[in-house]
Amino acid sequence: MAPLPYKRIMLKVSGEGLMGPAEYGLHNETVAKLARDIKTVTGMGKEVCLVIGGGNIFRGISGAAQGMDRASADYMGMLATVINALAVQNALEQIGVPTRVQSAIAMSQVCDSYVRRRAVRHMEKGRVVIFAAGTGNPFFTTDTAAALRAVEMNCDGLLKATQVDGVYDKDPKKHAGAVRYDRLTFDKVISDDLRVMDTAAIALARENQLPIVVFDMHNENAVADVLEGRGRFTVIATKAAA
Repeated sequence: MAPLPYKRIMLKVSGEGLMGPAEYGLHNETVAKLARDIKTVTGMGKEVCLVIGGGNIFRGISGAAQGMDRASADYMGMLATVINALAVQNALEQIGVPTRVQSAIAMSQVCDSYVRRRAVRHMEKGRVVIFAAGTGNPFFTTDTAAALRAVEMNCDGLLKATQVDGVYDKDPKKHAGAVRYDRLTFDKVISDDLRVMDTAAIALARENQLPIVVFDMHNENAVADVLEGRGRFTVIATKAAA
């Protein structure tokens, strides 16, 4: 497949993706590998920003299912994303990649507050920007936050790092006959309820013509390979052939 023509990218990484082989929390080598991959991408001349989930520490929807107030549980999940953002920032800066964390919830002692123009300027100067605390509002996932920030940053594409090498018609870990798609339309993702991202994120991307690329984050140089058109991944766009 031809290289993807993206100059500025949003990288969405789940909290679970940072666990690596561990059952909880952060796996240092997995975080370090992600940082090396991002450094390779910035070395290709790309501008990079990230949204990182918090499910390796706390998931708001799970807390709500156990009887917690949903809004309170979601705020706890947002704070978990800040922990992950600071961990990835540290890993990037240890290998010489200038990085800024901007949080949708003000916490000036540990990171900057989200300011759109400032974030754009950081990216223009070659800094990686990590957006923490989701949208800053309960009831919205970090997938939606990634789509929102990608649109605000005028990103050319949203790369969603997952545990599998693309989008399948059913869970490939549970169904041996699951079929993988190379390309999909936003409408098919929604109509077939493929659940690669929540519906709000897909709808936001569709409305703003923001292509989404789904790939396996655990391969070495996974992000760089996707941008170069190598390996296996799924592109979601307005037209299947886009």
